[in-house]
Amino acid sequence: MKRVVVTGMAGISPIGSTWEQIKASLREGKTGIRSMPEWDKFSDFNTRLAAPVMDFEKPAHFNRKLTRSMGRVALMATAVTEQALADAGLLGDECIQDGRMGVSYGSSAGSPDAIADFGYMLLQNDASSINANSYLKMMSHTTAANIGVFFQLKGRVIPTSSACTSGSQGIGYAYEAIKYGKQKLMVAGGAEELCPTEAAVFDTLFATSTRNHAPHTSPRPFDRDRDGLVIGEGAGTLILEELEHAQARGARIYAELVGFGTNSDGAHVTQPQAETMRIAMQMALQDAGLEPTAVGYISAHGTATERGDIAESHATYNLFGSGTPISAFKSFTGHTLGACGALEAWTSIKMMHEGWFHGTANLENPDPGCAPLDYITGAGRELDTNIIMSNNFAFGGINTSLIFKRWQ
Repeated sequence: MKRVVVTGMAGISPIGSTWEQIKASLREGKTGIRSMPEWDKFSDFNTRLAAPVMDFEKPAHFNRKLTRSMGRVALMATAVTEQALADAGLLGDECIQDGRMGVSYGSSAGSPDAIADFGYMLLQNDASSINANSYLKMMSHTTAANIGVFFQLKGRVIPTSSACTSGSQGIGYAYEAIKYGKQKLMVAGGAEELCPTEAAVFDTLFATSTRNHAPHTSPRPFDRDRDGLVIGEGAGTLILEELEHAQARGARIYAELVGFGTNSDGAHVTQPQAETMRIAMQMALQDAGLEPTAVGYISAHGTATERGDIAESHATYNLFGSGTPISAFKSFTGHTLGACGALEAWTSIKMMHEGWFHGTANLENPDPGCAPLDYITGAGRELDTNIIMSNNFAFGGINTSLIFKRWQ
């Protein structure tokens, strides 16, 4: 078995597109949630809250030939991947293009505008809006495929379109590709672009927040006064590498990915099951050869839905008890869907190195229906730990758990 390390990281989020920007927002308690008056036009739509990325533009050096098959989600994914490759010292390295590097990347769906063009064709019997690149922007593997073509990767391509676990499965499957000797390096992560259709999915389930006139007060993961989730967008990329390969080229190493667990509830598409969530975390611990007491921080999925929060908290409590600090990044960014697993892994690794972990925004009164965990609140907490766990859970009953160990 090969050891797998993280040698590059980058992300785009509603609270910043560099770690310094994100850290400042987290420390100041500044969320990226905004009111969306442009959604007023949708009748019978309850929520008006979202977390858009405000500062992303296509990089100037991304020419039309290379980006004509990309919608916003693929552009964000490719841009952060370039940043992560640069962070790893790999841009221009021959190992990118000689088959040693593959990509494992996901999103819930392709770009909504392209999907809408096909919908218009079916509804209006008019294909005039369709062109040669429409499908390439719409397809569920648009991020993985476009990253692969843009950087001329010749290794395996693993698309992970599994809603809220797209990013974490992307990282987990990339880890396994290296661990079992199939690749030396992998681009891993996930992305999502904001669209009202995504909010509508949860709106029909009465799972969205309707604090429309007080965006800064929502979402509220694990809080008794929560009223639902908020949709966001973003992208996150980790560069994973076989340890010996990284050491041979003198790479800086952030962390070792030591454990991955994934399973499914096999029970209900939208009602999470605490027991199988717990088993996924246990699988990650077993993969890492660790006991629960070794984990010093847990990055929660924490969507601020009643069923999700209660199931996740009890799954965590049943394995860890009340002693492990936990907080939810989505309280700042909203639910970035396909991007969340990668963004949360990135920020957790950064916090592990700095010895400070953010609190959960708006968590003022823990829901008595949730398990009594050690919820980090307010201004965050100084913690000295070498091991963190990052968990994500998705529609379809898909559960994931990643464990990272600080490299010293």
